[in-house]
Amino acid sequence: MMEAVYPKALDLLHKAASPQGFLASVQLITNYHRVWARDGVICGLAALVSGETHLIAAFRNTLTTLAQHQHALGTIPSNVAIDEEGNDAVSYGGLAGRVDATTWFVIGVTQYALLTGDHAFYHEKKQAVQKALHVMEHWEFNHRHLMYVPLSGNWADEYITDGYVLYDQLLRIWALRGVQACDSSTQYADKINAITHQVLHNFTPGTVGEHYHERAYQEWEWQGYLPCTLNPAGYKNRFDAFAHALFLLLDLGSPDLQNALLVYMKEQAHKLPMKLLPAFWPPVTEGESDWQLLRNNCKYEFRNYPFEFHNGGSWPMVNGFYGMVLAQRGDLGAAEALQSALDAANARADFAFYENFNSQTEAPNGVPRCTWSAAASVLVHHYIHSTTRLFVADSL
Repeated sequence: MMEAVYPKALDLLHKAASPQGFLASVQLITNYHRVWARDGVICGLAALVSGETHLIAAFRNTLTTLAQHQHALGTIPSNVAIDEEGNDAVSYGGLAGRVDATTWFVIGVTQYALLTGDHAFYHEKKQAVQKALHVMEHWEFNHRHLMYVPLSGNWADEYITDGYVLYDQLLRIWALRGVQACDSSTQYADKINAITHQVLHNFTPGTVGEHYHERAYQEWEWQGYLPCTLNPAGYKNRFDAFAHALFLLLDLGSPDLQNALLVYMKEQAHKLPMKLLPAFWPPVTEGESDWQLLRNNCKYEFRNYPFEFHNGGSWPMVNGFYGMVLAQRGDLGAAEALQSALDAANARADFAFYENFNSQTEAPNGVPRCTWSAAASVLVHHYIHSTTRLFVADSL
């Protein structure tokens, strides 16, 4: 059955490739039958490594749709819905704007140009990219190189992270590295170095000198992983699997730190029944100071019960990036074990490609036929079985 996952994943991506770009799900479910920025770009990354011409064209269409609906201030839509008559509805976020939609767009444009060799496409979208980079500068607010992200401001839109969220800073580094590769300038190089310095100085242990929040840094206790965010009240010291995968994918930190993070990640995945990483860990539970914040942070219904959704649930999409890291580092045994666990999750319920799972009971949650879950299997498959790699400007 596991061998059948890859063709099933490709098939789902083909079915989701609308004329306007990748849909988040082929199911007719509110908000998912749309072209989403982060979902569409992640599907597009899978398209690039697959080499499938039709899927690569769908990625190009995804980026074109997002650029066409860019806000005048530079913000990229969270999602765009287009009906059969060609009418569109654009969302830049619900209760809060989605910062990562804009960074994923820049990543998408640069990865498309670099992996296809179609540099004309980058120059066609250069104005949109520059507007996106400009609005990111404004999101720093204090001009100290880290963006300030509102609650609900990224993919973990019903979780408790806000402020200087590590995941969002890492996406920005990746985006700028891609821009620098497409359109080299000292301005981009200096900004990459400045953001990277702030990330390493404020989110990794043992650094000396002035920190963003000196008291909070001195009180932060290293537990084998990096904190998920920093805000004026201090650090939230929960493990963020997506941020850690990006940190390692971008080859940040010392070899000793990278190895320590990988040890934690492997041990954490091994502890859970599905052998997949949880999105965040440990789960927020009733009675904790963050519980009420989590409980109230939903627009329609509460989904973040312990071990579910963002609150300790396991997402195939997130684990896809973890699998890429393992393969990129040459740890093929661990990568193949992760691929088996990932494909087993995606094969549940006759290849339903569920959005996420309860990390304790293994019960599926969220939307079925979720395209970025399929993209995860495609990405890990190619990272293990081919030499095609996304551009990360790493030294591996």
